[in-house]
Amino acid sequence: MSDASSLTPTTKIQFLAGVGPQRAERLAKLGIYTLRDLLFFFPRDYEHPAAEVAIDRLKDGQAASVTGVITDAELSARSSGKSIFGAVVTNETGSVRIVFFNQPFRADTLTFERRVMISGVPTQKGLRMEFVHPKVKILREDEAAGAGEILPVYPLTDGFKQYDIRRYTREVLEQLARETTEVMPEDLRRAVVRRLRDASIDPGGIDHDGPLPPIDRALWQIHFPTDDRSLIAARTRFVSQELLVMQLALAMRRRSLTTDLNAPVIDASPETHAAILDRFGFTLTDDQRQVVQEIRHDLRRQFPMNRLLQGDVGSGKTAVAFYAMMLAHASSHQSVLMAPTEVLARQHYENLRHIHADNSDHIGLLSGSLGTAQRRDVLQRVADGRVTMLVGTQALLYDVKFQSLGVCVIDEQHKFGVRQRTALRGDDMDPHCLVMSATPIPRSIGMTLFGDVDMSTIRQKPPGRTEVHTYLAQDEWTQRWWQFVRQRLDEGRQVYVVAPRVGPATASAPSDPSNNDANADGCEDVASVETIYAQLRDDVLADFRVGLLHGRMKPDEKNATMEAFADGAIQVLVSTTVIEVGVDVPNATVMTILGANRFGLAQLHQLRGRINRGVHPGHVAVFTDGDVPPDEVERLKIFESTDDGFELAEADFRMRGPGDMLGKQQSGLPPLRVADLARDREILAVVRELAQDMIDGDPEMNDEALSDLRRQVLRRYGDRMELADGA
Repeated sequence: MSDASSLTPTTKIQFLAGVGPQRAERLAKLGIYTLRDLLFFFPRDYEHPAAEVAIDRLKDGQAASVTGVITDAELSARSSGKSIFGAVVTNETGSVRIVFFNQPFRADTLTFERRVMISGVPTQKGLRMEFVHPKVKILREDEAAGAGEILPVYPLTDGFKQYDIRRYTREVLEQLARETTEVMPEDLRRAVVRRLRDASIDPGGIDHDGPLPPIDRALWQIHFPTDDRSLIAARTRFVSQELLVMQLALAMRRRSLTTDLNAPVIDASPETHAAILDRFGFTLTDDQRQVVQEIRHDLRRQFPMNRLLQGDVGSGKTAVAFYAMMLAHASSHQSVLMAPTEVLARQHYENLRHIHADNSDHIGLLSGSLGTAQRRDVLQRVADGRVTMLVGTQALLYDVKFQSLGVCVIDEQHKFGVRQRTALRGDDMDPHCLVMSATPIPRSIGMTLFGDVDMSTIRQKPPGRTEVHTYLAQDEWTQRWWQFVRQRLDEGRQVYVVAPRVGPATASAPSDPSNNDANADGCEDVASVETIYAQLRDDVLADFRVGLLHGRMKPDEKNATMEAFADGAIQVLVSTTVIEVGVDVPNATVMTILGANRFGLAQLHQLRGRINRGVHPGHVAVFTDGDVPPDEVERLKIFESTDDGFELAEADFRMRGPGDMLGKQQSGLPPLRVADLARDREILAVVRELAQDMIDGDPEMNDEALSDLRRQVLRRYGDRMELADGA
């Protein structure tokens, strides 16, 4: 065991007094290997003392604190060897008894005439109230009772109590708090407070012009806070530091992705800009116009655009992407649009040809259904520059040689990595990249997961989009719902029926009561979809043309089925979630989602987006399967109540938390120790702006005062974000 004077932050936890090798193995389960780990093993919660109450106003079972003087104390032993220590605490409002079992040491501290503050839950014992095992604070003769001690509550593992972790932490703080490296100089801590106040964020008990607390004081106050204001200040310091380190890394990466890259300058004269807009035949929304201006600004720079365009289903993202492609064409550069499916790629291709109906020879499609000769012809026309706008799937990355690629659009993908960008790079030019996502991203997730990307948002929907009515269906609605579906089919509309894609399917098509065999058995995903398909085809919707679509079908079968549905040859499409990203079928206005409790809010919203493409109102009914817990019902009620994808994304974030949405490994980012992306989104926005300003002013963080902060950024994020020491 090491002498206390020899302890350092890197000392293994087993050498702390009272730990040893066996307990160290258990602490490792909490991620505590060294004394530094213990210093930054922050409480998950705090125990706040109960409000002080006069003794004659104590209530049985209601937590309270009492201040008084010990007027009687006695330690008694039982024949079993166990002990009882009892004392009486008295003040001007009465007397109360306190009792401790098997804690004989209490007799040494809780002595006659000792002034104390006790906190706990009293119980009525005869004519007197009694506290069993209360928390006790010894008070000096002249010391005010105050609000009592705020105690940290830590995550625990087998063999440890809160008392153990508190004792270890206090000892390490006494030895090492002053020796902990301060990575945030005072000027930076002061700047953070100033920006927080400007954003109307309370930094806690800090003087108006004062800085965040220094590291040693913050460590003490986050573990053993003097009061609530000091706790807020300490937590704000560590949250700000943790998020600032992350945002500095993202800002450095963002800069590194563009510094050494060279993109073609694509500028648009007012005449060219107006001519492109005229081709659409409709007026862009305000949001679309704003994003177009952001893209125009990016394309005229010498380093490549790296922009994520997020927009709700049906908000008109594709029109903005077409604008970027057409602008590249007008500047004698090529563009490519990569879609997630061949069916969607073909739809984009046809829409581009429609926009350029007067001359569409420069638009090409590269798909798996092309014959060898056709494919060779397309590749040749791209290579020699005759095709300036190419559409296809991501297989394009590995086959195509462009003459002068200026713009790359990725449809329905959240990330477009450096490797993909490298595959598209020419001899001396990098394309501008626009990534589109129809899954709205919570703002704090966007600032984290896409912190190295410029983000644009389209919230408005183009005029003419019809309303979609959503219903959280009850079992007794079954007969009426299918009658409603038949009515819509009789009117000439088309219908989707969706079942869960993964896991055992306990959902089945809600059936007519007259059909006793309509329920699906507990088959796996595809089998259950096929069962539902058979039920609808042979019974419930036997008068209509029913088709089947799922992920285990061959690509050409899937394409043929989707095209048949788009053409109206299929009236009812029974499918798994492969339709989540699909073609526009304006005539499809009704959707039944089975086992809806198995889908996330974002996925449900994506599915719903399939039926608001035309002039007829849409209708979605979501049915659950099995016993659905109350929180799942609440989630589906939120889906029923709003069709705003951004509102749903934030609701999903609040309910599921950042862990689920980012994935187990936070998409490659280290887990956060103290910051919470949902709770601390306002602080995140402040430090993101601060980080960008810092990197703009000092790209390599060469300021000597920031050297320790720079080392922390590289140590925590350098490898994951490919930040070199000279970044």
